[in-house]
Amino acid sequence: MQAGALGLMGLGTNHLQALRAADSQQAAPGGGSAKTVLYIFLSGGLAQQDSFDLKPDAPDGIRGEFSPIQTASPGVHICEHLPGLAQRSRHWGLVRSLTHRTNGHTLGHYFMLTGRSGSTPGFKGDRVPRPTDFPSIMSVAGYSLPPQQNNLPPAIVLPERLVHWQGGTIPGLYGGLMGSQRDPYFIEALPYGNPLWRGAVPGFSISDSTRNPPKSPDARVFQAPSLKLPAGLTRGRLDARRTLLGTLDDQRRKLADSAEARSYDRERESAISLLTNPRIRNAFDVTRADAKTQERYGANSFGWSLLMAYRLTEAGVPLIQVNLGNNETWDTHGEAFSRFKNKLFPPTDRALCALLDDLEDSGLLESTMIVMAGEFGRTPKLSTLEKVFYKPGRDHWGAVQTAFFAGGGVKGGTVVGSSDAIAGYPASSPMKPENMAATMYHALGIPHTAAWKDELDRPHHIYHGDPIYELLG
Repeated sequence: MQAGALGLMGLGTNHLQALRAADSQQAAPGGGSAKTVLYIFLSGGLAQQDSFDLKPDAPDGIRGEFSPIQTASPGVHICEHLPGLAQRSRHWGLVRSLTHRTNGHTLGHYFMLTGRSGSTPGFKGDRVPRPTDFPSIMSVAGYSLPPQQNNLPPAIVLPERLVHWQGGTIPGLYGGLMGSQRDPYFIEALPYGNPLWRGAVPGFSISDSTRNPPKSPDARVFQAPSLKLPAGLTRGRLDARRTLLGTLDDQRRKLADSAEARSYDRERESAISLLTNPRIRNAFDVTRADAKTQERYGANSFGWSLLMAYRLTEAGVPLIQVNLGNNETWDTHGEAFSRFKNKLFPPTDRALCALLDDLEDSGLLESTMIVMAGEFGRTPKLSTLEKVFYKPGRDHWGAVQTAFFAGGGVKGGTVVGSSDAIAGYPASSPMKPENMAATMYHALGIPHTAAWKDELDRPHHIYHGDPIYELLG
């Protein structure tokens, strides 16, 4: 009965996998008052010196092609191709000194997705998530928040998993040591296609190589999940089936009150919530938003993803990660400046500005912290992979990157830390992934003494660094 009860409901969700709704523990209020943290992840690694930490006086071979522009905050300059964000600097701050020890994609993802700049003994770096991995920031925070009254998953990742273009799934975004029941819930709205295509589809796709571009066009289609009751199953019939399930549950509970049963209960109730909550159904229906909304966010996968994130914030989901581009979209080894100018910055600037505007207009900005970062920064020195690209770019660089923070108590126009004259290393106030994660936990009000327990009831600290207090009001 336990195994078949969910099937009796006939719940059908297109492109949705079984829910992994976490069993949250009650926690006393912490330092922050944010209700949502929205983590925008730029897989591939954003070049700090071409976006938020330009070095116009650096020598040739290091200095990029872009000019800095003054933001609305005196003394704060960013790239000329992010004009919308420049106008909205009252909402955001920067940490220009985030650092860790790896230049590798897989380990860099792991550090920045778990908030831990180290790895467990079982970590092999072979693009296989394992139960011995550190849990993700999404999993830890989802566990630590008070239970949601709406039965929705505490943590949602969209619009796709981070699947490596050479095969394998990037670790760091799963429950790991906390167990797979703590995995975030993945909304797979962008089926993984030809791995040689990256970027925002349609209109802003980029190929993995300009010397040897893909022979077929980018065939990916952003298809938001369709949440609907199966044909013939009305709300009345659904309620009747829930009554029947209640009867079965009474008998099931007499048989066993196992961990598996409790997990089953959470998944079933979350599935019902998704099907019957009109705000959730509307949150997913982004490709058919009205023309004005499409224009503001951009009718592309970047815009639709951030619009979906906004609507999920409205609906009360506390943790949302948006992978802005598929795996290594921001890995600009070559043709960097044309790609930033024409393909990456325009849809990012537009969609992120629309998100900030909607959060402000709805009164949700102060209760929503936005964090944007990649797995690392880029090298100071320009170089060219001549077998792949015609023009230069920058290589992997874990020593320093800039992280973007907005809303959720962030002091607008604030810059924490600095890099040296060539954006190669932190020059002041170095921060680690642990500090970034702690800032998210602190914003959500998670106590600094909080812990999570593994299956053997052993406690594990949540905080492994101090929040970035200079960033917060």
